[in-house]
Amino acid sequence: MARRSKIVSGLLMTGALMVTSLGVGGMAMNANAAQDKPSSVSSAEAHTGHVMAASTVVSAEDPDGDGYIPADPPVTGVEPSTKEPPHRYFHEFQAHCAVTHTRPDDPIVYPGQPGKSHDHTFMGNTTTDANSTTASLDAGSTTCLAPGDKSGYWMPTMLNGDKPVLPVGEQTIYYKAGVTDYTSVRPFPKGLRFVVGGPMQTAQEFRDHRGFVEGWECGTSYFNVDFPKDCPTTADTQLNIRFQAPSCWDGKYLDTPDHKSHMAYPVVVPGTNNNACPADHPVALPMIEFKMAFPVNGDLSQLRLASGPSYSFHYDFFDAWDAPTLKALVDHCVVGGLQCDPRGYDQSHPEAGAALDENYELP
Repeated sequence: MARRSKIVSGLLMTGALMVTSLGVGGMAMNANAAQDKPSSVSSAEAHTGHVMAASTVVSAEDPDGDGYIPADPPVTGVEPSTKEPPHRYFHEFQAHCAVTHTRPDDPIVYPGQPGKSHDHTFMGNTTTDANSTTASLDAGSTTCLAPGDKSGYWMPTMLNGDKPVLPVGEQTIYYKAGVTDYTSVRPFPKGLRFVVGGPMQTAQEFRDHRGFVEGWECGTSYFNVDFPKDCPTTADTQLNIRFQAPSCWDGKYLDTPDHKSHMAYPVVVPGTNNNACPADHPVALPMIEFKMAFPVNGDLSQLRLASGPSYSFHYDFFDAWDAPTLKALVDHCVVGGLQCDPRGYDQSHPEAGAALDENYELP
């Protein structure tokens, strides 16, 4: 009974967030909790005209169908670190992953329901679909340079008129320290998944999002909420976006009903300019940053996303890294205060060596 009371209370508190960020599509709840599902359409949904239907299936990894996937084991006894290690300007490594396929699936928001989502562009794991689980991704292959990165990365498909615009070649996904104490960052727990942003967000919500870095950019036009009206037609000019994910984890759940509340962004430590994890999400994980380049320029007036307008941009992450490989990169590059390529090598600090060999595998 205590467990059920906690779930219902959590759903009541996060109901408004779920409607405005993911509609009701992110709420995978069992019958006992269904009475707490918001029934009205949010202003954001009315604004975009894109209303997501409720998920009718829960993840195969959800043990009791309540929308919570517990970590096994959970991480306990952690306090947010407010330490100030020696200053290092960089503490990051890159994952380079190519597009694999497009499909109207979302194994986080609509698990086990192929075709129910708007169209997504998938990168990394080649098998990602509506039925993906941690085990299935682990058994799949990947387009990432590091064979150990079998994670699923996806975002709404970009369309120019009705023609898909897919990123070409390797796309950069940064893994950074989001907190001042970069030495406190630890690897993702296997199977962690979350959604960054949401298809129902308004233009202002997109601009004010904690993950907003430079918005849509093209040529010399930056910080755009809407797609730039014009983009230079030079051969090397593309439309870009950078968007950061929350990096503080509650240590308890690999997923929650809204696919967001188990994660949080760092907060400013009072009286300082330092960032630390909040007390209710004390575990510092790498901060993912999507840096996507879309091969389109010139007239962008017909450009849209499968999820709606430009400001409906969002993305999903489903961790399926080989644990030792991810730990080696996090420890060497993030905790080590380096600016690493996908091998875990920092050209400015060759003496530090690389975390992975020439095949992007553990030596």
